[in-house]
Amino acid sequence: MTAAVTADAVGDGRGGRRHRTAPGWLLGLAGLAGLMALAEAVPRAGLVKERFLPPFSDMVSALADEAGTGAFWRALLETLRGWAIGLAVATAAGVVLGVVIGGLPPVRAAMASTIEFLRPIPSVALIPLAVLLYGTTMRATLLLVVYASFWQVLVQVLYGVRDVDPVARETARSYRFRALTQVRTVLWPTALPYVMTGFRLAAAVALILEITGELVIGSPGLGKRIAVAQSSGAVASMYALVIVVGLIGVVVNVIVRAVERRVLRWHPSVRREVVS
Repeated sequence: MTAAVTADAVGDGRGGRRHRTAPGWLLGLAGLAGLMALAEAVPRAGLVKERFLPPFSDMVSALADEAGTGAFWRALLETLRGWAIGLAVATAAGVVLGVVIGGLPPVRAAMASTIEFLRPIPSVALIPLAVLLYGTTMRATLLLVVYASFWQVLVQVLYGVRDVDPVARETARSYRFRALTQVRTVLWPTALPYVMTGFRLAAAVALILEITGELVIGSPGLGKRIAVAQSSGAVASMYALVIVVGLIGVVVNVIVRAVERRVLRWHPSVRREVVS
């Protein structure tokens, strides 16, 4: 009796009523619209002074003014270039060193303490060294980006190499596979999901450090324009540039997620996600 009542309440697809939820992207847009409305209403109502938080419409107007200048687009390209170069270098170095260190137990044991010592050092602590070496050029910020992103990839690759099936590894050795063949056929398929996780984390960290370096060091990019807008009292322009940085973060996350699904389309986790 209870089962029948439950089935009636939920609906069996023929006569019962089903509860449908809105798509995730629609709920996301609704949340974003609510945030914009709040940002418009709070300063208008006098809860926050407009010199500290201008209405959202003023931010949009300032963003339109920024988009009409060549300096804005040059700064945007500088930021994207520094982010992309730093991410590429960190990913390549993290994958290569992760495979070498993780694939050789003596090297892994010898490097474990060094990695644990260097990894917790915050990248911003290297700002004086970066300025001393490279001044306020893009290379100074690039040093911070590479250092911070490198550990995200390296640690994940080490986990992936450690997760390789020992039976598969010993089978490859018994068949006398060459080292590169072992990496390609045994190690890489297991480590690739970890590599993509490290790449996704590194992409976000690289963007954060790129903007931070531009803000603090003064290297060319959106971060420097944010600092200049703040120091000159152009608060609306400052918030407009912050919005641009946030939008870049969203786009980066969407692209990286798409790349991850494309590369790991054979992996059971991605296949389950696609099916569901």
